Amino acid sequence: MRLLKSSVHPSLSSLDQSSFLRLAARGIILKGEEVLMLYTQRYDDYTLPGGGIDEGENQVEGLIRELTEETGAQNIRNVEAFGLYEEFRPWYKDGFDVMQMKSYCYTCEIDEELGETSLEDYEVKNGMKAVWINVHDAIKHNLDTIKSSDKKGMSIDRETFLLLLIRDELLAVSK
Repeated sequence: MRLLKSSVHPSLSSLDQSSFLRLAARGIILKGEEVLMLYTQRYDDYTLPGGGIDEGENQVEGLIRELTEETGAQNIRNVEAFGLYEEFRPWYKDGFDVMQMKSYCYTCEIDEELGETSLEDYEVKNGMKAVWINVHDAIKHNLDTIKSSDKKGMSIDRETFLLLLIRDELLAVSK
């Protein structure tokens, strides 16, 4: 899978610290210029649906499980590799200083109608919900949040980078 970007959080002065690896899968689902995103009220941002790959799962199995849980996506098909986004973030729990996250991004198709979600407690508390939004509107919203919000989460830079790439590579192909 091609490497889209490798980023280091600005608060990290060195990667030579105790670290652990987290693997994640993220879905890119387009309907014209609309993309299926998760809006999180706590951070006021849009993120691609997806999350951690469980032990014993491969990337596509993790993607399908996460899409089903977070969006209620049904009949997930035509899964194609898009690229890998690697990031190094500060970590403050479990005796580690740094988390290396590898997000494997895939394009795919789903049925038009979304089913029931099964969000985790923290996702519900953060006000997370699946929404279809125009790619350009999601980019503008996230850029505004980056510029003006003090409550932004650490994932917004990754998500905005991915949205810009989706716009430039995937929307250009569909026109």
